[in-house]
Amino acid sequence: MLVLAVTALVALAVGATVGAVALRWPHADPAAPSGAGVAAEVAQHPEAADGRGRDLDPEGTTILGLSAAAVAVALAGVAVGLLFLLVRSRAGFSVIDLGPARWADRQATPTSTAVLRVLTHLGSTAVLLPLAVVVGVGEARRVANRAILAFLLLVEGGQLVLANLIKVVVDRARPDIHPLAPFSAPSFPSGHAATAAATFAALALLVGRRRSPSTRVVLAAAAAGLTALVACTRVLLGVHWTTDVLAGASLGWGWAALCSIAFGGRLLRFGAPVAQGLAEAEASTAPPP
Repeated sequence: MLVLAVTALVALAVGATVGAVALRWPHADPAAPSGAGVAAEVAQHPEAADGRGRDLDPEGTTILGLSAAAVAVALAGVAVGLLFLLVRSRAGFSVIDLGPARWADRQATPTSTAVLRVLTHLGSTAVLLPLAVVVGVGEARRVANRAILAFLLLVEGGQLVLANLIKVVVDRARPDIHPLAPFSAPSFPSGHAATAAATFAALALLVGRRRSPSTRVVLAAAAAGLTALVACTRVLLGVHWTTDVLAGASLGWGWAALCSIAFGGRLLRFGAPVAQGLAEAEASTAPPP
């Protein structure tokens, strides 16, 4: 059971770290705050209307969010590139790279292996694609926007194509230990980690639209924690090297961020709630005719 405890601790640590970052910079979300919230606050404090308008300019907040996404894309590209170079150069870190899998192989029990095999499916396309469709339809009904399903389709399809192309190019062999789960295709990067990272990030972004800052923090933490959980299962089941899952997660997060750049500024209009709020605030503070 020690294997399961370590898996849970890693997932909680990653989720808590991302949640703390999201809590530290809540206004980096270009969808915050809601239009109703802006209108209500300005109605109570009309003298602050001019300053509020400057601080919450919808174009500016959208640019802020998309700029953060662009930084995420750049960091993800650097991470995948460095990991690729390490793998291709065979830089002598195989003991560290395979260490967690060998440790899990020694500590494994029938129960821990069975649980890991179930949890690892949280990163499979067979599970996440239907989940994305259900959440996408629900979000399209909650905040009507035809671009939502196209956004999710691009996220899901794009990361799948990219991960498999890189697998073919790198053609890395699987770890040389007895695997605790079936596998196929080359090892680098982990497709499960890439799918989990991209899908959970995209769903957290969509579900967080027009929600409270605390809700978005929880969503961000959950998305990161679930991705870490899936990544751990792939390594501890012996079907991936550690660098495989690091590259997969980086690829998934980077692709999700790139898709948010493509859709966030115009089609998904993440800054629209601010524009609506400013319009409502202006109408509520305007003198009667």
